[in-house]
Amino acid sequence: MTFRTYLYLFLFGLAVTVFIAQFQPIPGYLDSDYYFGGGIQLVEGKGFTEPYLWNYLDGTTSLPHPSHSYWMPLASIISALGMWLTGQATYASARLFFLLIAALIPPLTAALAYTFSQRRDLAIASGVLAVFSVYHAPFVGVTDNFSLFMLLGGLYFLFATQLIQNPTRNSTRNWLFLGILSGLLTLSRSDGLLWLGVTFLFATRDLQSAARNPQYTFRILHSAFFIALGFLLIMSPWYARNLSVYGSVMAPGGSRALWLANYDQTFIYPPTELTKESFLALGWAHIIKDRLWALSNNLQSGFAAHGGIILFPFILAGIIYYWKDERVKLVSLAWLILFFVMTFIFPFAGARGAFFHAGAALQPMWWTLAPLGLESILLSLKKRGIGNDSNRVVFRSALIMVAMILTVYVVYLRLFTLGWGEGEDTAYPAIEQLLVQNGIQDDDIVIVRNAPGYYLETGRSAISIPYGGEDAILKAADQFNADYLVLEPAAVLDPIKDLFQNPENSNKFLYLGELDGAHIYKLEPK
Repeated sequence: MTFRTYLYLFLFGLAVTVFIAQFQPIPGYLDSDYYFGGGIQLVEGKGFTEPYLWNYLDGTTSLPHPSHSYWMPLASIISALGMWLTGQATYASARLFFLLIAALIPPLTAALAYTFSQRRDLAIASGVLAVFSVYHAPFVGVTDNFSLFMLLGGLYFLFATQLIQNPTRNSTRNWLFLGILSGLLTLSRSDGLLWLGVTFLFATRDLQSAARNPQYTFRILHSAFFIALGFLLIMSPWYARNLSVYGSVMAPGGSRALWLANYDQTFIYPPTELTKESFLALGWAHIIKDRLWALSNNLQSGFAAHGGIILFPFILAGIIYYWKDERVKLVSLAWLILFFVMTFIFPFAGARGAFFHAGAALQPMWWTLAPLGLESILLSLKKRGIGNDSNRVVFRSALIMVAMILTVYVVYLRLFTLGWGEGEDTAYPAIEQLLVQNGIQDDDIVIVRNAPGYYLETGRSAISIPYGGEDAILKAADQFNADYLVLEPAAVLDPIKDLFQNPENSNKFLYLGELDGAHIYKLEPK
């Protein structure tokens, strides 16, 4: 593979990502809003703090409050880098490095694929599949973790390749880099911590030999030390910050998610209602039912999102044909661990997008294995007298064409049919104007569905609508001194349906009017 080939793949990936970006003038959804907002705080010299609150799980009681207690900070740091470089606190600047990272993924995938087959045509096919990534295509260039996870995952398997193909050459450096990559994955998403466990398991693959030979024992201990060192080089500053702010290495937001009874409880207020006892009180029939629901959803996500629909059978074929390759065993193990955690431990987060997000780190390997799987099937058929070499090229080209068509369809659906942002943030400036007309003060706080999005659109501090009905809204309003409620149709759960359907019947919420389907209220003083 020549540098020119990698450069063409980079430019191709950049062109497609930048083209899609032209139709994404705003972050578009809560996660992207959140990371962009965190970048703005850093650029403005406010550090890891937030003037908005998207969930209550960390026990925060006032604004501004410490940031990234549930989601991790790397995407916000990358957002800030783009804004620092350009000197402009805009979304276009914030996503600058995400666009470049997305463009790096096709050549990185091709480089990984080349280590398997040593064939330029198959490597290019894998790189092109990374350009036309179907469900990932609308998200790789936004201020989120998709492109970061793909880049870090691809690099992870490249360093793993070096350790497998030549265990003694530069092994210290390679184990250190795997530790660093595990740390960066963790700094991107809290589930990235699983990669530290996967890396330790990878290092102990010679454990059976170690029982017979002390040399292997030393090698395993040596590997484990440099894995831990690399990980701590990245994560120790963040853990020190958490220890200073929360009194614990881990922020408290994520641990409470263990006890969710449904996804909406992610926004529960007060968060102290989430306990092991409340979880067990659900009963095992309910707990198992929830996990079976997550099992079904995550299997579908594995097929459609991770497998890209059309690629799925060929990825499976690649796994089967290349099962003796340790990287294939490693990626399969990583996927199974991720699937287990996102199905049985965090089923609601997993089924509602975390499994799709976290699986992005494995995509370079799936894009590598799909052409290899197709090639192996066609070679097997050729041995049986079915097909020839020209047919292999035709089938490979057809696979890429179908992936391209599916990508165009998904991008069109996500950006134009659904509308980028799904309309959830577009009315916020108009709602803010209505609130100004009704006497809202500069330091007043609004309760709204997407608190980071409202802040980005209006510059006003906001908190998310808490789960728990009218009483929870009133408690949160009292705690955070919030005087206004914006109730969008998508935020109307059963406990507050009556408030939405009969807005003028409440003596605690003064109805101010409707705008683009959202009902706006002023909370009556006690």
